[in-house]
Amino acid sequence: MTKTIREIAFVVTLGTFLSKFGGLARQLVIAGAFGISVSYDAYNYAYIIPGFFLVLLGGINGPLHNSMVTLLANKNKVDSKLFITSINNISNLILLVISFLVFFASDLLINLVGPSLSPEIKEIASYQLKIMSPIIFLSGIIGIGFGSLNAKKEFFIPSISPLLSSLIIIIAVSNFWINKETSADIYELDLRGGVILAKATFIGALSQYLIQIPFLIKKGIFAINLSIKTKYSELKRALQMIAPASLSSGMIQINVFTDLFFASKIVGAAAALSYANFLVQAPLGIVSNSILIPLLPIFVSLRSRENHSKLIKKIHQGLVLSFSSMVFLGSIFISLSTPIVILIYERGSFNQNAVDVVSQLLIAYGIGMPFYLCRDLLVRVFYGIEDAKTPFRISILAILLNLFFDWFLIGGSSPWGDLSPLNLGVNGLVFSTTFVNLFACILLLFKLNKKLDNLKLFKIFLQNLKIIIIGLISGITSFFIFKIIYLPYNFMILLSRIIISSGISLVVFYYLAIILKIDDIDNLNKFLKEKFIRL
Repeated sequence: MTKTIREIAFVVTLGTFLSKFGGLARQLVIAGAFGISVSYDAYNYAYIIPGFFLVLLGGINGPLHNSMVTLLANKNKVDSKLFITSINNISNLILLVISFLVFFASDLLINLVGPSLSPEIKEIASYQLKIMSPIIFLSGIIGIGFGSLNAKKEFFIPSISPLLSSLIIIIAVSNFWINKETSADIYELDLRGGVILAKATFIGALSQYLIQIPFLIKKGIFAINLSIKTKYSELKRALQMIAPASLSSGMIQINVFTDLFFASKIVGAAAALSYANFLVQAPLGIVSNSILIPLLPIFVSLRSRENHSKLIKKIHQGLVLSFSSMVFLGSIFISLSTPIVILIYERGSFNQNAVDVVSQLLIAYGIGMPFYLCRDLLVRVFYGIEDAKTPFRISILAILLNLFFDWFLIGGSSPWGDLSPLNLGVNGLVFSTTFVNLFACILLLFKLNKKLDNLKLFKIFLQNLKIIIIGLISGITSFFIFKIIYLPYNFMILLSRIIISSGISLVVFYYLAIILKIDDIDNLNKFLKEKFIRL
């Protein structure tokens, strides 16, 4: 029986929710064990390159995943099996070479990504990078496997697989935390903790591949064959889709590298960025997967010109759902940043200084959430109509802008002194990314308008402006409600205050959306009801 979009959305949401819950538990354990320390700061630099490939190629909603969904949509089992095997063999060879190069050049690479790091952090990060370098090889087969399963209507396993990785890290880091000797040499302790974290990350990535195998076998699309039997024309079509899509998303990941490059001169900045970014990525990932994974096959099916009116309608619905959900979540993160960080992280090695730094970053990330998800949605539309070149070109321009604004917003340092009147510290790096995502959204909309003739851009901009105003009012509401509910501090009371404040804010947001006549708000209401009823 064919799964409906609602059933797919529910399965994806449930799997993603469980994975994000596991990710939250992982971050809690890491925060308690390491705080903003040398070992976790080093890990964030060591993970840049393996993480780049794992997110780029192995991630759900990544370019390789989305390309495989598009390319396998109309293939039977035999053709799918041959195609997957051929693509696997080509990517495996390339990624294996890159893995070896990264392993042997780890010292050089750490110096490139973190030139201002202390010698101790560089040494630990280099060792961690050697341990995690095989993740680069694994990323390709993980992404191809997940995309293949999604193309064959298997959604739960790809969505739940990150949970395995989180559980492995939780077990390893918890054991280190429990048995940690506070009287031990600080460097040796940081090195041991960093090595344990790196090994657990590698084993977690390996588990994401191993869990795919039984399901690929069940779908009849698993094979170990070193030959390439797919027609050249099919491989050419695949490379024309995958290469620009990967490079386009890669430009987004390069923004992370750029941020950390400039953050290397700020002690603890990489760790703080990681903690704040996770708080944003957890709910964003749930909403993103719930919206984008079910919509991508629809965009593919409506790409012919005679279906453009239906495609435009789906784009409008996706934009309203994406922007509304992210503006609301962003307003909560901005208005309740400190209570949220205290609730989630303040324990063990995560002290008041860490709370202050991460809270400010959470505000900056909250401002940029709507533009992040809308950019992702628009990129998926281009993938759906088999145009990966346009997002790639825009991404090249965006990375150059991000490089400039990273430099400009943290002081514009140069041999002649600071050239910029602004120095927002590590927050400037997040604001830079927000501006770049906004710029990319606007440019993608104009390009899409040319392709689809009548996208009704003015209507989209007006709707989003109304949603931003609603978000401001609902955010102010949550802030004052939290202040009014003044009770003695403990974990459950703090959690209750956040839930009550957010709940009242959601009601205000919803009814203001009705009053201001936001299109498709009823669809948002139905979407939320379905999630709560099913869960």
